[in-house]
Amino acid sequence: MPIEELMWVEKYRPERLADLVNQSSAKQRLSQLLAKKAELPHLLFAGPPGSGKTTAALIVAREILGENARDYTLSLNASDERGIDVVRERVKTFARFADRREGVPYRLVILDEADEMTHDGQTALRRIMEETSAYTRFILICNYSSGIIEPLQSRCAIFRFQRLDEDAVTQYLKVVAKAERLKVPSESAYAAIFDATRGDLRQAINMMQAASASSELTTEAVRLASGASVRSRVKEVMDLALGGSFEQARTKMVELTRVYGIPERDFLRFANESLGSLEGEDLARAVSILAEYDFRLVQGSQPELQLTAMLAQLSSMKRKAE
Repeated sequence: MPIEELMWVEKYRPERLADLVNQSSAKQRLSQLLAKKAELPHLLFAGPPGSGKTTAALIVAREILGENARDYTLSLNASDERGIDVVRERVKTFARFADRREGVPYRLVILDEADEMTHDGQTALRRIMEETSAYTRFILICNYSSGIIEPLQSRCAIFRFQRLDEDAVTQYLKVVAKAERLKVPSESAYAAIFDATRGDLRQAINMMQAASASSELTTEAVRLASGASVRSRVKEVMDLALGGSFEQARTKMVELTRVYGIPERDFLRFANESLGSLEGEDLARAVSILAEYDFRLVQGSQPELQLTAMLAQLSSMKRKAE
């Protein structure tokens, strides 16, 4: 069975710009650009996870390339392949191949999580964008546009995607639930999903699928699915580190990143949310530590080593206080 049939997030991914959830400003501007495909500039989609950036990029690819989209689109996750070597080899080779086949105005390169690319990688990408602009367009996708160097931003039309509100997420979940013939005894289940995912529609759909294995979506099932959620697990790691238990914190962090596959940037984001119990100088110091290691990850440092060093510094706060 194809993955699209197994994963609801793929099965119900919008295929038309009009079906993209909310993002009215982005949809309007994209529609205007797609009306003149030959003049399409490079694009930069920035916004929070699960807001529709990748879906919009795939829709653009289909609108421009039609049935040739699969063959003439290169999609890469820059957080996994973010170095200069990947840019020079894979992207450069693909982007420089000119193809004048009828119905193919140019090739498309989609770089997801482009803000995770190293500075050197982005600089190399800028040169490739300049050299291949006659027959290749780039769509850069990122959570934070501040992570994209200014020379790249200046070469793109920038679209800012907004975090989805509870009503938008709930309405889409209801569409999926109806299509899957789920029994939903109480709408509080939808509210529980939103509370756990905070506007990330992709994560919300995944959580609903995980919580409805018995073809029924209940608040209790959502609670159980989110009880072992990323946020609660990261908070446990942070509590251990801030309590001075470095070795235990490190063990659980490695489990989260290696076994459960939690992205390092997500780990940092949830770690920051878990600092609510701190105050004063302790809070300021902890936030400073997280910011330092967030910067190191953006620069391309080895993720597990950097998170381990971060936990060590947080644990040292407890020892100094004693």
